[in-house]
Amino acid sequence: MNNILIIEDETVIRGALRRLLERHHYQVSEAGAVEEAGDLQDYDLVISDLRLPGKSGTAVIDMAMDVPVIIMTSYASVSSAVEAMKLGAIDYIAKPFDHDELIMMVKKALTNRLQQRRTRALQSDVDQAFPVDGMVGRSEAMRDVCERIHKIAPTEATVLILGESGTGKELVARALHKQSRRADAPFVAFNCAAVPEQAIELELFGNGPHEGLFHTADGGTLFLDEIGELPVPVQGRLLRLLQPDQQRDTSQPDVRVIAASHRDIRQLVQDKLFRSDLYFRLRVMELTLPPLRERGDDIIELAVHLLDRTCKQLGRDTLNLSRESMLAIRRYSWPGNVRELSNAIERAVILCESNQITPELLAIDHHVGGPEAAADVGEKLSLEEYFRVFVLEHQDKMNETELAAALGISRKTLWERRQRYGLPRNRKR
Repeated sequence: MNNILIIEDETVIRGALRRLLERHHYQVSEAGAVEEAGDLQDYDLVISDLRLPGKSGTAVIDMAMDVPVIIMTSYASVSSAVEAMKLGAIDYIAKPFDHDELIMMVKKALTNRLQQRRTRALQSDVDQAFPVDGMVGRSEAMRDVCERIHKIAPTEATVLILGESGTGKELVARALHKQSRRADAPFVAFNCAAVPEQAIELELFGNGPHEGLFHTADGGTLFLDEIGELPVPVQGRLLRLLQPDQQRDTSQPDVRVIAASHRDIRQLVQDKLFRSDLYFRLRVMELTLPPLRERGDDIIELAVHLLDRTCKQLGRDTLNLSRESMLAIRRYSWPGNVRELSNAIERAVILCESNQITPELLAIDHHVGGPEAAADVGEKLSLEEYFRVFVLEHQDKMNETELAAALGISRKTLWERRQRYGLPRNRKR
């Protein structure tokens, strides 16, 4: 039940308003002044008179923070209404007010707040699944990718993202959107290979009452995955939408396009399966993502990150990777890249009956991916790899003294290795 606070110094009006709201099944609290209101975060809506003893009713707007405030006053005037709205009130009503009008106003305010909460919760879920502000990996290749994302994101340039399947092309597209001026607008993803060829044009551009994805993404970003599968006739229509502003119909939606493919688009152009003019229009900026097998120690750090995330998603207690599992992960070439690693970790967490992930649970098939799948990385993990993994897995549970003792080194040595290997101290402890 929604909890509403009424701040009104006149007892008769306050009581009448309380009875009105309670008849509509709202839980109501009362205060005679702003100073009596208490913690406004305990409420879903505040209805406050403008003229009050002590602080003005508009003072509750800042105090309420994200709690909506409706201002009421018997001094109805345009200037006071404008001032209240400028300060952040969501609505304004003059006394004596119509009961039906006030109830409609209350319902609208509470509905909007519920929608905002759902949106924030959804965005939180998306941020956890796609951590665009902290992409995992310290290899030179990934540092280069992150640097380019920061440079490209604020621009309006179209971007072509290339890389093998499972390397995280959608994650990069989301990062570009999240760090752009369009971050608060829609991000719409479309896989060109997942829809029958005859339906792609309708899905993208719509027809009559059917609104296409370009209109859905208006003001935001449209991510076209597997752009190499786009039929040639549809390529022409896409090209017309990507023409410079001065040549484009102003009635067309305002959309930034980011495309991706695991195929060699240049070869498709040579084979006349992809328009060269569209290729050049898409690759104003180009990003190539490295396969997981070329990311060195990133593999272990990424595995630890995915393990932690999966445990939280599945409601499991924290699990650890055994030393043998780390060796198996490093020796495998991961032809399916990050997606394959993520699936292997999730399967292992579901099947694990202890507190440690073993190689058997990962079910890595070293025969998949050709002879390079069993690339020789030595019979044991390097000191740096072991240190990195141990610290990442245990720093949330141990303080620096305990970590150093477990590793058999001094705190000074632990600090020095943290600096050398780029592992900042966890400040949560």
